[in-house]
Amino acid sequence: MKSYDVYSYGVVSASTLYSIRDSFPAPEGYGEVLSVRHMVGGEATNSAIVLSRLGVGVKLDGSWLGADNSGRRTKATLSEYEVDTTRLPLINGHETVQEVVFAAEDTRTIFGTYGRLLRQGAWNMPLEYDIKQAKVVSLDPFFPEPATRVAEVASAAQIPIVTVDCRHDDPLLNLVSAVIVAESFIRENYPDQDVEALSRQYREAAKGLVVFTFGSAGIWYADAGDSLKNREASVVEAVDTSGGGDAFRAGIVYGYLNDWETDEMIEFAAAVAALVCATSPGVLNAPTISEVVEFLKLEQA
Repeated sequence: MKSYDVYSYGVVSASTLYSIRDSFPAPEGYGEVLSVRHMVGGEATNSAIVLSRLGVGVKLDGSWLGADNSGRRTKATLSEYEVDTTRLPLINGHETVQEVVFAAEDTRTIFGTYGRLLRQGAWNMPLEYDIKQAKVVSLDPFFPEPATRVAEVASAAQIPIVTVDCRHDDPLLNLVSAVIVAESFIRENYPDQDVEALSRQYREAAKGLVVFTFGSAGIWYADAGDSLKNREASVVEAVDTSGGGDAFRAGIVYGYLNDWETDEMIEFAAAVAALVCATSPGVLNAPTISEVVEFLKLEQA
């Protein structure tokens, strides 16, 4: 297993991806399944795979894996991508978290056992040593107590932290270097709020970079104290959007690893996300660094 520069903490789940022709069917309707693939799930997990494809060593920790078929398959997949799973042994008697994703056109619908996971508290507490060995932390905030622990340790050690989908009043915003908020999170948590006003609330609360992503509609972003900027999404023919957000986050993490300026990070992350959405299953076919560089050259031509 290669050494790691990124510590990634969060949900680790088994995922089954159903690609659906056209739109997701209405209740009691019918949808044509084009393909079925076994994958991995969880934001920290998917970002770890994308980063590994970019040539970055990643150590993954978080929710437990069961000694069942799903757990063995998930661990084997992560090992295939050279993600360090030494903190994730297969546990007898535990059932691996399950996720089922239906990807149709530009939407995705997810069913899972995440509620059961929260009730059981079936996750590892992060180890300070693991966090401090990293150059950047990729943090899934789904488990509040361990997520806070990761952020506190990394922040005290001045290690950049990239997280996702926190509310504007979450204390994590005072600790992380960047927060990426997806349109789906905004829609679910702030259905009636003006998005520009909401962006202002986030920027006032956060100490670092705030990014709002809107899929094909583009990206809004600003560093603390700076004016809001926007960027169009990279144009590709989308095949599977289910890993786009995780890929974007991986691109931002990669930018922090390389001490890039914000505009360069956003451009790179948008390209990584676009390339992941252009193939199925996107995360497992995430681009190499040379493929991203070539895509950016074509985009800028």
